[in-house]
Amino acid sequence: MMKGPHEYVARLIWDGNTGEGTGSYGGYGRQYRVLMAGKPDLEGSADPIFRGDARKHNPEDLFVASISSCHMLSYLALCARQGVRVLAYEDDARGTLVINKDGGGKFEEVTLRPSVTIAGNENVALALHLHDAASDQCFVASSCSIPIRHKPTVKAG
Repeated sequence: MMKGPHEYVARLIWDGNTGEGTGSYGGYGRQYRVLMAGKPDLEGSADPIFRGDARKHNPEDLFVASISSCHMLSYLALCARQGVRVLAYEDDARGTLVINKDGGGKFEEVTLRPSVTIAGNENVALALHLHDAASDQCFVASSCSIPIRHKPTVKAG
């Protein structure tokens, strides 16, 4: 692994100007695109509760997905290094967003529920334990100020 700072670049373009810009709260679209060199564009919108398009990813979806995927990638690397052979991995991640009376808000917590299938019975306890280490090593989770809980299950396949 290369040490030192790593930079990630994203270009965001708002596509929601319907002709009047933000002349009124209800008069503009919430859609946007995120462009990253060499990768497919990501089309997004606000959550429907904020007048967004339910068919597109919203920042809240992407926040939870980012934590979940980072945890998984950290976990798989740890398993590979510790001799735990993962055969399948799924996560039902959930984040709780609270809106305050002023209209602002924040996530209270994110809970990951990874369901992991490993080869053989001998490493089930280790496979469960490695979720703690993965949580510590996940760059995204380590950058968050909210609690990120994990409730893993591991079975032999």
